[in-house]
Amino acid sequence: LPGPPFTHQQAPRKMVYYGLTSCEQDTERYLDVVKSVFSSYKKEVPLVVNTMGWVKGEGLLLLIDIIRLLSPSHIVQMDVYDWKAMAPLSADYVHLTAGLYTKGKQQTKCNQMRMDGAEPWSPSEGAGDASAPQYKLLYIHPEFPRAGAAGEARVHSSILRDTAILGYLGQLQCPDIGAVLPLHSLLPYQVPFHAVALRVVHTDVAPTNILYALNASWVGLCCVPEEIQGRGEAPVLLTQTPVCDCLGFGVVRGVDMEKKLYHVLTPVPPEKLRLVNCLLLGSVAIPNCVLVGQQGVEGEIPYVTSDYNYSI
Repeated sequence: LPGPPFTHQQAPRKMVYYGLTSCEQDTERYLDVVKSVFSSYKKEVPLVVNTMGWVKGEGLLLLIDIIRLLSPSHIVQMDVYDWKAMAPLSADYVHLTAGLYTKGKQQTKCNQMRMDGAEPWSPSEGAGDASAPQYKLLYIHPEFPRAGAAGEARVHSSILRDTAILGYLGQLQCPDIGAVLPLHSLLPYQVPFHAVALRVVHTDVAPTNILYALNASWVGLCCVPEEIQGRGEAPVLLTQTPVCDCLGFGVVRGVDMEKKLYHVLTPVPPEKLRLVNCLLLGSVAIPNCVLVGQQGVEGEIPYVTSDYNYSI
């Protein structure tokens, strides 16, 4: 645990690619992802859940849902020094308070959603039960100013996200100490169009533009249980975003329209790559320094332009 995460990355036991840096856009799928990952937890070892920092409005309601879903034995709540404190997340508080999709003792969010005509989210068995949770609350109140200030946290999380991606891409480099090779000097895998399905998870993209979006992008290499059956030479597109195993990440460094191939750079070993049948593209981007800082490129840098109209 000590030290910056990008310095000691490890392959997870189970991973799902959410594809967004915040869950505000799709809280329902976020909970489905949490459920999917948690379902593989074997209780022979302790589990530490690092929840996110969105604890206002719907974020707090979502946190209550997660507490009900995971049934922790302890909760560590860190307050903020110079901000109006949120309520302590005691077992009684969580018991009485309605979450975003689960009911409290006194009211039910699902009933409200039905009245509004929306389709309610169906929690797993026991997740919506309003029986009083049993856990110990450890409440920490820092005594120094600006502890936990949100503004710096957002900047730091962006930097840590970029360094995590750079650390992951570092696995593509030769282990010998020497010059760092640019991505365009590395040999990519060739993946036929019909071998993998595509899905953009964070926005709607017209099928005619999907390959433009995919090119030069960071993707999750995923495995959906359904067999992928391509028709002809066209790309295979998913109509729904799956909640499925993610085996690693890659960079689509090119699309060969003549041979109908995706060129993918990834450090995922071949025995795992054989299981990949889906590429998920989210709002997580390749760090700018990777594209801008390419050595040995004369003239225009590929995928980078300064001729851009910001009024569009």
